[in-house]
Amino acid sequence: MRALRYSVRPLPVLKYFGQLCIVLAVLTLVPLVVSILFGDYRVALRYSVVVVGVFVAGFFLRRLPTPKHIQTNEAMVVTALIFLFAPMVMAWPTMASGLSFIDALFETISGITTTGLSTVALVADKPATFLFSRAWMQWVGGLGIVILFVATMIQPGLAAKRIGCMEDYEEDLVGSARTHARHVLVVYSILTCFGIVVLGLLGAGWFNSVIYSLSAVSTGGFSPHNASLAGLSSQWLQAVVILLSIAGAIPLVLYFRSFKGGRRVLMQDRQLQWLIVSGLAAALLVALFLFTQDGFSWTQALRHGVLNAFSAQSTAGFSTLDISELGAGAKVTLIFSMFLGGGVGSTAGGIKILRLLILAQVVYIFLQRASMPKQAVAGASLGGRRVEADEIQNALSIVFVFVIFTAISWLVFVGMGHNALNSLFEVVSAIGTVGLSSGITGSELHPVLKGVLCADMLLGRLEILAWLVLFYPRTWLGRRLEE
Repeated sequence: MRALRYSVRPLPVLKYFGQLCIVLAVLTLVPLVVSILFGDYRVALRYSVVVVGVFVAGFFLRRLPTPKHIQTNEAMVVTALIFLFAPMVMAWPTMASGLSFIDALFETISGITTTGLSTVALVADKPATFLFSRAWMQWVGGLGIVILFVATMIQPGLAAKRIGCMEDYEEDLVGSARTHARHVLVVYSILTCFGIVVLGLLGAGWFNSVIYSLSAVSTGGFSPHNASLAGLSSQWLQAVVILLSIAGAIPLVLYFRSFKGGRRVLMQDRQLQWLIVSGLAAALLVALFLFTQDGFSWTQALRHGVLNAFSAQSTAGFSTLDISELGAGAKVTLIFSMFLGGGVGSTAGGIKILRLLILAQVVYIFLQRASMPKQAVAGASLGGRRVEADEIQNALSIVFVFVIFTAISWLVFVGMGHNALNSLFEVVSAIGTVGLSSGITGSELHPVLKGVLCADMLLGRLEILAWLVLFYPRTWLGRRLEE
């Protein structure tokens, strides 16, 4: 076993990290142009420095001589490093809007991880550049950096597949990873443009339409209004934003498959089915609690229940009411929705529906075997396909580490004097990359707790395992593969 284990090689990590830096620099041109168009030249200068600095660094790093193949641990380290590096360099332009370094870093981490938690209480008075830039970071964080890299810069092959293994959904990674990335990017862009047009035509205002669409499709949740969805003037607009969020929580490769195979492909997908079922169940429970505990009428309870439950389920994090004022029943229901999340291969966070279905199958097989002869063989299956042992191991591992890190972070909050339920809500929201807040997150929050939430957001975005690989000593120390 030990003879087959290889540590990461610095040169491949630096080379591919450099190529991702070039992609990041190109993507940062968008907020640079926007800041110039809005006449925010101080911010534009900072973005210019970031673009040039990151591009130059990436240009020299990508010229390093490297082997043709990249190891799985090297691919995971590269991805973790870019998600750590991007918010750090973007924090400086964000500070130009009046934020301290800690709050600016919190904002950029929340953006790049598509979480949506914010220490900024009032965003309506912030510059338009600030509102656009953080929504753009969510769109980029949703899929942009890695997808654009695989789709445009990296050559087809094993390296592309390993760096672009964006939670491969069943057997859908056909052909090259580069082709797969292009399909996903096309779907992602079409959903975003569709949202902008629909919201704009319905009267949201074109700037607001862009912000909400970028945040919704990436299931990010940043809003240009202090009251999130409640800031929109129409219930129809609120519904469209939530529908866009649900669209982002569906495995994006399903759209391409349904285009080729018809609507039936979508309707028969187990993840989509259970996304709707679990969302409706949560909506009814939240509505019940709003009616019985919080004094809402039935019509109000149903409307807020549906919008907020599906916002939590998709991990978008938009809200139509003040979550801090809800009763315990509604909060607990939303916690379960945030923890579960959307589909594997989508932009949503959480443990993902597919993994819960796999775990349910494992429990079902355990119960079946109790009444079967010892020599009988029973295997888990899902949607007519056998669930392999490594898939079960992966699901168990991710759920286990999610629970462990959630518990650790929750204990830190409780130990520093915060309410137990509100603390759990905040931690699950961060590690599930949701963004709904029980009222704890704010500029006055202790820096240690801000750091805990930042760590949770980063851990949740890459599902923790990539970070464990990054900080595992034997990732760096040991025998290296020579080519």
